[in-house]
Amino acid sequence: MRKEVRASHILVQTKEQADEILADIKSGKDFAQIAGEVSLCPSGRDGGDLGFFGRGMMVKPFEDAAFELKEIGDVSQPVETQFGWHLIKLTGFIDE
Repeated sequence: MRKEVRASHILVQTKEQADEILADIKSGKDFAQIAGEVSLCPSGRDGGDLGFFGRGMMVKPFEDAAFELKEIGDVSQPVETQFGWHLIKLTGFIDE
């Protein structure tokens, strides 16, 4: 079981934007570069990096999606929270 994950994210206002960005990532565009260009979160300037976090530290839909990612480099489908729409990339993890 995962104790903590390290993730980066891109935050945008609409699902349509998130879907377009996900298609760009799947076609080979760089996640961190896109985060720096379009993310509404201040973490965008760091490529979207949020560092390590455990359960209970993020809003539930975001946390659930981040902890469901299996392999480093995996990117989630768009996830809606009260902040907007997120794409989440797993960049590390610590298992129990």
